[in-house]
Amino acid sequence: MFLNKPDPNKPDSPLRRAGAGIYAFYDYDREPIYVGQTCEGIGTRIGRHLTGQRSDAVAKFVLDPFEVADVEVWTLPDIASAEETTSVKRRLLNPYEYTVYEKLRNESIFKAVLNEKATDATDAVELPKSIRGRIIPAEIWEDRVHADVRIARRANHVARLAQLISERQVEYGIRNTLHLQAQRLEWLSKKRLSDLNIPV
Repeated sequence: MFLNKPDPNKPDSPLRRAGAGIYAFYDYDREPIYVGQTCEGIGTRIGRHLTGQRSDAVAKFVLDPFEVADVEVWTLPDIASAEETTSVKRRLLNPYEYTVYEKLRNESIFKAVLNEKATDATDAVELPKSIRGRIIPAEIWEDRVHADVRIARRANHVARLAQLISERQVEYGIRNTLHLQAQRLEWLSKKRLSDLNIPV
């Protein structure tokens, strides 16, 4: 299991026990889709994302846990062990989150990730060693990665997010996320047509 691997910045401890760091999710096309920070524990935070247990209703519709194939983590043990309040630790994490966010946004073919809010701009910092791994068990990989399954799930996710927006007062960022999800759906659909040699 990925989270049981050694923490690259604290090798005597498993990754899931890392107290603070930055994490990123990637889809089946190795496309970066989400960046976040935590000082409550890497294992706890990632687990909440992947089991749909985010506390706010809007966030539950931003990221489809079934689209997450890989996770990358940059642990920061010095921040985790600092005798500071949670709010101070979050401020200390902000430059690292911003640096990862900008790095992955620039690497994305869409030049964007699905975060409902952009990270606060800071100076870029040198990142610690990261560790990346697949979280999907081999026995269900083929079912999850099939393009038609992904297209169906993504279309459903876009529809649910659009419905949520129509029923609530939402920030502009969530509308940008809807637009990006629609772009990702179009890209995947076109790729499927190309793979089947069907002219557009």
